[in-house]
Amino acid sequence: MKKSLLALSVSIALLNISGIAQAKPTTKINAEPNATAGKTKSESCAGCHGEGGNSMMPLFPKLADQNEEYLVKQMEAFKDGSRVGPTMSAMVATLTSKDFRDIASYYEKQKVTANSLPEFDIDDDESGSDLSEEEAVAATEAKKQAAQEQQDAMLAQGYDIYRNGDLESEISACIACHGPYGEGNKPASFPALQGQHADYLIKTLTDFKNNARTKDSENIMHMVAKKMTEKEIKAVAYHISIMKSN
Repeated sequence: MKKSLLALSVSIALLNISGIAQAKPTTKINAEPNATAGKTKSESCAGCHGEGGNSMMPLFPKLADQNEEYLVKQMEAFKDGSRVGPTMSAMVATLTSKDFRDIASYYEKQKVTANSLPEFDIDDDESGSDLSEEEAVAATEAKKQAAQEQQDAMLAQGYDIYRNGDLESEISACIACHGPYGEGNKPASFPALQGQHADYLIKTLTDFKNNARTKDSENIMHMVAKKMTEKEIKAVAYHISIMKSN
């Protein structure tokens, strides 16, 4: 049985948590986020990320219920160029640090919508035209059963990777940084994953694997994703996409 890499992952995560600098009282007051103002400032974001941060398009991430610190860090990265994304870089170019805080505060307070189970296509078989009606019905049912088994196997694999990782492949358990229900870790600025689109997660993990998202070999996600197969990435993405709080 696969052994959990939880302890190792937690150790790595703790080593990557940045120290929190103490700010002067006046700076702290001025930097206090305003979610109400953030709602107004986020109106231009709705075109891609949806009303209230619940994107309807699979390749655009949901921002609802996302950790404020993580969102701020990503907007800062797009603005300073450390994260590449022409559209996002243009969107945040004129925004201030206070704008980032307000927008992130608004999204963190929104409820993320649930996703439906992944669907697997049933291949049409032209040879089935020679079958009797009874045989055709039986063949269709067999394909549905096969698709269901495929779905169950994929979700089970994703669950196992998320909670236990894979010792043989040196894949760390996702739960260590992202929590048992994908709620993330706000103090460490690790993102919430619960309810995120599977297609977006697949693209993100693939980008980390191929260095398209980061070229930092010490980045946790880079180290994890580069060891994952395409099948493992898809499995864990689909599992995460349907996770719900206890």
